[in-house]
Amino acid sequence: KVAHPERTFATVDHIVPTDTRKRPYDDQLIETMMSSLERNTKEAGIRFFNIESGRQGIVHILGPELGLSRPGMTIACGDSHTATHGGLGAVAFGIGTSQVRDILATQTLALDPLKVRRIEVSGKLSPGVYAKDVILKVIADLGVRGGLGFAYEYGGSTVDAMSMEERFTICNMSIEGGARVGYVNPDSVTEEYIAGRPFAPKGKDFETEREYWRTVASDRDASYGDVYELDASKLAPMVAWGITPGQGVPVDGRLPVPEHLPQEERAGVEAAYRHTGYEPGSPVTDIPIDVAFVGSCTNSRISDLREAARFVQGRRVADGVKAMVVPGSMSVAAQAADEGLDVIFREAGFEWRGAGCSLCLGMNPDKLSGRQICASSSNRNYIGRQGSPDGRTLLMSPAMVAAAAVNGRVTDIRTQNPGDRL
Repeated sequence: KVAHPERTFATVDHIVPTDTRKRPYDDQLIETMMSSLERNTKEAGIRFFNIESGRQGIVHILGPELGLSRPGMTIACGDSHTATHGGLGAVAFGIGTSQVRDILATQTLALDPLKVRRIEVSGKLSPGVYAKDVILKVIADLGVRGGLGFAYEYGGSTVDAMSMEERFTICNMSIEGGARVGYVNPDSVTEEYIAGRPFAPKGKDFETEREYWRTVASDRDASYGDVYELDASKLAPMVAWGITPGQGVPVDGRLPVPEHLPQEERAGVEAAYRHTGYEPGSPVTDIPIDVAFVGSCTNSRISDLREAARFVQGRRVADGVKAMVVPGSMSVAAQAADEGLDVIFREAGFEWRGAGCSLCLGMNPDKLSGRQICASSSNRNYIGRQGSPDGRTLLMSPAMVAAAAVNGRVTDIRTQNPGDRL
């Protein structure tokens, strides 16, 4: 039996279709998985945020927005991007299927101790540069295996100035840098974000928990296994062009020339060129796109949708481009509709979908076809990640995806004038 059903919550995200909510689903495997989840959560006494609850969504959007995820917690989930919840000051990590079994049965798990790398980000972000660009730059610098054995603690003036939703984005992709955990010290921004959420403590209980949260933050004289520093004021919008999130370049730069790279990097870049067919040394902005996707646990929160909407308002998706927006939760979708963002996207030619993981991964009906190139606000560009073994994925911020959608190619968002009517 489940040891602590009161500490366990469920939702559905990877498999759920986003273009229809009609049951039974056309895909029999997806229908079987959904039925099993409904039956098992009921039998185990686990609260299930299904579609009928009105609170369904991507698990890493849902936990924070409901006030279930809080500072000082240890959070485990059968998905690698559980590091997202570390933006609140939790120790959060993904686990495998057998480990899910162990935690459900015992509420315990054995882990090797992690070293801690301090990611010190300072300086003010320029217009058109976002949290997504910060984490893509970190991964480009440190590599996709650079964080193995580490937890990444993000701090510095740039991170201090970020909203909670921006902090979620950088913690979310810690796993793409090889780290097990991404973490930001809780502060007043954290407290203000949690206050009033459905499952957050209320009244005196909130004050009691808040006092505890303040003790969680790292001491000023804390020592670290390693420190990486980034001057964010010099950062440009980033595009991960290849077949790993670490193959990122500034949007105003050029694709790398293998012969100009260190020997240890050449094989990976050459493999990326064999898959993508791009021309070494060519401008990133020469890459055309076929699909634009705003969504995923990295960038499907209300602030992400607002920024993307600013750049599509009054514009149209380019001919031949399929564009879609997939809110991270039913709550995000409702708020976006209240603000009229859904209308802006639809009028621009985007598809407005239901909440789910959608085109982030090939586990639901949303998939790339053939050699399509997708501008995506998601987190992974591995071969086959978006459902086609020949498809190509470009990782970037939601605003950059919006700019690519209306121009039909990778576009420097800093050259576009955002709408001012939102």
